[in-house]
Amino acid sequence: MRSLIIAALLLGAPIAATAQSVSPAIEAALADPARPAADKARDAARKPGEILAFAGIKPGDKVADFIMGGGYFTRVLAGTVGDKGHVYAYQPAEFIAFRADYGKEQDEAVAGRKNVTPSRGKLGEIAFPEPLDAIITVQNYHDLHLKAAPPGAAAFITKRLYDALKPGGVFLVVDHAAAADPEFKAPETLHRIDPAAARAEIESVGFKFEGELPLLRNPADPHTAIVFDPAIRGKTDQFIYKFRKPK
Repeated sequence: MRSLIIAALLLGAPIAATAQSVSPAIEAALADPARPAADKARDAARKPGEILAFAGIKPGDKVADFIMGGGYFTRVLAGTVGDKGHVYAYQPAEFIAFRADYGKEQDEAVAGRKNVTPSRGKLGEIAFPEPLDAIITVQNYHDLHLKAAPPGAAAFITKRLYDALKPGGVFLVVDHAAAADPEFKAPETLHRIDPAAARAEIESVGFKFEGELPLLRNPADPHTAIVFDPAIRGKTDQFIYKFRKPK
């Protein structure tokens, strides 16, 4: 095993991270009594502590929760970065137009959190008022490939995220894995994305791949069912990829 690790280092190959030390700041954020009970009940399955540790989120960071959904990660990020940090909770205008509850969920997630700013501009115009240390997107990167988006939109939006980061900033992507799908057909039908295709697209705008956290992998998932299918919901095979903007 030692020789394999040395060889990987010599070749410059990213090594999968299997264990993460969760910082006291993240632990305190997870224990925050202001977090909804429903969020806490999902922690065992979603592994937010290990995921944010893998991303390197720390007090004082400026972070965006890209396509924040119900705000599960927004709340944990807010507690982790603390008073000297800031979180931009981004809910696309297109999502809110499609389902008004997305706006309500954003309002609820940011309420009472002075270090969180809600953002709800259009996807193609996404930008933030200051350079960021990290951007995370959880179970939503595939949405950039839905049929409603014009061709090339995913790469264009990803490049805007790249530009929003400081040199050395992290882009963390968690999503439901699909089978090999270089033409990105699975997002529309299954709400999944081919990890290899997603990685290639993200790297194409300048990001460097740093590694994978295999924490949410599930080899029993056949990758053929829509993620909302009761038989697989909450048990999908998910990849956690870490990218970095070069310094």
